[in-house]
Amino acid sequence: MGNFLSGNLGYPRIGGQRDWKKQIEAYWSGKITEPELHARLKEIRLNNLRVQRDRGLDIIPVGDFTYYDHVLDTATMFGLVPERFAWNGEQISLDLYYAIARGNDEATASEMTKWFNTNYHYIVPELGNRDPKLTVNRPLQAYLEAKQELGINGRPVLLGLFTLLKLSKGETAGEAETWTQKLLPLYVQVLRELEAAGADWVQIDEPAVVVSLSEEDVLQLRLIYKTITQEVPGLRLMLQTYFDAVERYDELIELPVHGLGLDFVHGREGNLESLRRSGFPADKTLGAGLIDGRNIWRTDLDEALNLLKVISLQAGASEVIVQPSCSLLHVPVSVTREERLHPVLHDALAFAEQKLEELVSLCKAAHGEGAEPVQFTENRRALAALAADPARNLPFVREEAAQAAAAPAERASDFAERRRKQQAKWQLPFLPTTTIGSFPQTAEVRAARQKWRKGEWSAEKYEAFIQAEIRRWVEFQEEIGLDVLVHGEFERTDMVEFFGEKLPGFAFTQGGWVQSYGTRCVKPPIIYGDVEFAGPMTVKETAYAQSLTNKPVKGMLTGPITILNWSFVRSDLSREQVAYQIALALRKEVEVLEEAGIEMIQVDEPALREGLPLKQKDWSNYLNWAVKAFRMTTSSVRDTTQIHTHMCYCEFDDILEEIRALDADVISIETSRSHGELIHSFEKHTYPLGIGLGVYDIHSPRVPSAEEMIRLIERAIQVLDPELFWVNPDCGLKTRGQQETVAALKQMTAAAEQVRSKFRRGIQAETEVDKV
Repeated sequence: MGNFLSGNLGYPRIGGQRDWKKQIEAYWSGKITEPELHARLKEIRLNNLRVQRDRGLDIIPVGDFTYYDHVLDTATMFGLVPERFAWNGEQISLDLYYAIARGNDEATASEMTKWFNTNYHYIVPELGNRDPKLTVNRPLQAYLEAKQELGINGRPVLLGLFTLLKLSKGETAGEAETWTQKLLPLYVQVLRELEAAGADWVQIDEPAVVVSLSEEDVLQLRLIYKTITQEVPGLRLMLQTYFDAVERYDELIELPVHGLGLDFVHGREGNLESLRRSGFPADKTLGAGLIDGRNIWRTDLDEALNLLKVISLQAGASEVIVQPSCSLLHVPVSVTREERLHPVLHDALAFAEQKLEELVSLCKAAHGEGAEPVQFTENRRALAALAADPARNLPFVREEAAQAAAAPAERASDFAERRRKQQAKWQLPFLPTTTIGSFPQTAEVRAARQKWRKGEWSAEKYEAFIQAEIRRWVEFQEEIGLDVLVHGEFERTDMVEFFGEKLPGFAFTQGGWVQSYGTRCVKPPIIYGDVEFAGPMTVKETAYAQSLTNKPVKGMLTGPITILNWSFVRSDLSREQVAYQIALALRKEVEVLEEAGIEMIQVDEPALREGLPLKQKDWSNYLNWAVKAFRMTTSSVRDTTQIHTHMCYCEFDDILEEIRALDADVISIETSRSHGELIHSFEKHTYPLGIGLGVYDIHSPRVPSAEEMIRLIERAIQVLDPELFWVNPDCGLKTRGQQETVAALKQMTAAAEQVRSKFRRGIQAETEVDKV
């Protein structure tokens, strides 16, 4: 075996106690100044580097830290500022940076979508007509800071040009060469300045090369890397891939780079096969992603060491870097703070800090440095204890889920028949209005929850508080004229965590936070055991809200695929099997809601598309069982019970048929942040079920005018059946302030009423003409 080094690809930005989030939000609210923000984020950034240095890593990434999103960082570094922000071409201010991400009074935010098939969201760069320019060399700043402040000769991280263009709006196949030529000199400038500062290696992240590559893509990659290595010959480039096996391996290993990083966790079989078939260049360094950067389980060190030996033999590379499968931004910071987990589960977990230790242990074992590291013995014990846990071995749960999955999952009647019955029951107006589910989680709501959880409030006092919040917001919804109401979800924290806390087989951390988008952090549940229904989860609050109004109140559930995709999932069962267990438990909740008189039930699946495999050839299998799991959850209800679902912030064009196959009576989908672009899809594809295209962006504090919403509604009903159209926000309103929520919903109901009036006048005019 050759020379082995331990290295990391990226570290969580948020700090051990989400300090990063708190400081940025303090700046947004005016509680701290910009210099104070810079100073506080610098300390978090330096502490991340200290942790990696102190764990003994040979290679430490720098430049992976961000003030919001690393893709936004790259776009603004090259002056890719949307034209609507009227940038003057000078230095990009912090307020402009955040305006692109969040919007402001003058301009809407840039689109946000999922980072490949993860739950991280990035801000989509907009290429437009502006000529790019280098505004700041962020990797150089990070490199110099680490060197000068801590004496760390780090490896700068830079999002690759190929991937940047693939993630951007405005780039088409015919424009790829043009934009490559525009941006390539700027990449060269960044790298030249790094070389002059003393950098030896640079990590260039190109995850887009694991997706299908065309001949034009390969030519583009050759041009990019040939130019860079010719222009910056003294700098070594590590072309880093992750999330799956690479496409066109033989062409990639011929690129004039000095190293190639491969994912041997999520792309294990494909990348191993490529090594077996074609080997690996002896003059290149291989980055071997052996530690799962997207899940929280301990690595089986024995298995990983054996795999490393196989890789080393197959590759024949003189140098191998033992590293995670991807950046560790997708996992929490440290498991050492978790004091409430069952010891068996606690000992089986590895968050970012622990994964660094695993990397170093693997590297030492590969070198054969003395006796076997003690970590290997402890690793075997912990994994064996987890495998034997009774909660992971419930045959009756697995058998019931398998039987349910084998049975047909279909509604009793088709949509046309169901709609006729539902219209007769609900008597909803033209363009019915509703919201997606949650209302603002104010400081008072969060404080009340904490007091209850700490035992400072009795269950009765907390329930009375929640009921008061429900009553207040039901009254508001009736006052502004919403047609279908929600109870507001004030008793809930995260939309997945809430259900996991009530389902056996789930566990929860105290501080297992990960970044979802911007400063929004979530605490994903851990699915460690078999999942079963233990009793009603949402009936009490929903039924109370329904008792306050004659209008329908929707029951609100998170769907099985979203619960699956937004959790850390056990690795000893297939994701399909786990999805069916969750679906069966949720079906029982749907049935108890229906029996309690809640006959509009929304089962949200915002994460359906993000679970898609990156390679299109693998889509069909995933979509088949994902759709089946949703239908298992929803298909047992009566025809008059209306099933809703919700999806947001994804590209939906290519799965519209599967969305239709969900057979939900009504689906709500985001359109405002993507500026109505999804509507183009419906110009090409008929959607024959109820649908609401979100008419305003809830992830921005900006309150749009009624006129803006009217334009979106009118454009949508030109291509969708107006009789099937609903009016709603993009997403839940939990993260918004009360004042902006009230203002925006009033504008939304006013917009719906104005469009209704216009249609009534149009129908009346047509009637008069017919009479004549």
